[in-house]
Amino acid sequence: MTLWQKARDIEWPTLILLAATYFVWILSTMWLSALWLPVGIVITGLAIAQFASLQHEIIHGHPFKTKALNQALVFPALPLFIPFLRFRDTHLAHHQDSILTDPYDDPESNYMDGGEWARLPSWMQTLLLFNNRLLGRLTVGPVISQLSFMRADWVAIRNKDLKVLMGWVWHIPAMGIVIIWLIYAPMPVWAYLVATYLGLSILKIRTFLEHQAHEKARGRTVIIEDHGPLAFLFLNNNLHVVHHMHPKLPWYRLPAVYRANVDRYLKRNEGYYFASYAQVFRDYFWKAKDPVPHPIWRRNP
Repeated sequence: MTLWQKARDIEWPTLILLAATYFVWILSTMWLSALWLPVGIVITGLAIAQFASLQHEIIHGHPFKTKALNQALVFPALPLFIPFLRFRDTHLAHHQDSILTDPYDDPESNYMDGGEWARLPSWMQTLLLFNNRLLGRLTVGPVISQLSFMRADWVAIRNKDLKVLMGWVWHIPAMGIVIIWLIYAPMPVWAYLVATYLGLSILKIRTFLEHQAHEKARGRTVIIEDHGPLAFLFLNNNLHVVHHMHPKLPWYRLPAVYRANVDRYLKRNEGYYFASYAQVFRDYFWKAKDPVPHPIWRRNP
């Protein structure tokens, strides 16, 4: 294969965007934070959210053909708390459409088993009900999901799951790169923690209603027909059923594929559709979209 052919195989929009995201992250943790810290925090949070979306692209085989090279591109743990290898493994497990929203088998499900829900103390039920509103998902959602994620991984490690353990072991040097950077950057560690929380909170807008409980697996995945800054920040994953049907398709091709056959995708997902993220905010900022206990699935009485 010639050098030209190798260059042509690279998905340049993804690679360029990743380079730009690193540049913005460096700029915001250094110069912008020194200039005015609140601006530095906000821009760093946006860069972290964009970086997490690019990690998602890496998981699905972009921008190079080589898996190890792709993963090296996002080795520094800019989101700080989530090991990339664990994100990769849980997300790929989530891509089995037959288990979507399953409280046990779908690692990204926000539903609980009805029997387990009934046994929770009332204060926890209240907290989780608040988390099912968009306001709650933005404010307490990152803490709830992080604790749940770490609890599940701790159980797996105690059960001698070496793959989970190694995911966290590799996270130590990845996180160390960011910590060393912050030692020399003008941005204080506390401010970076705030920026990280902001970035994770923004990502909760995308995941808030990506999937719903539905008897048919194909009816569980949303289309949000948004064209604004959030769609770009989420790399068009608002067209989520298109992504699930074509997981190897790069982010910049999703809108054209959707527009070419809108009726097919809306028929495919049983009309699970929102016109924009503005509609999502209007409908569900104060109001819960779903119950916490899965309305269809139940294992424990």
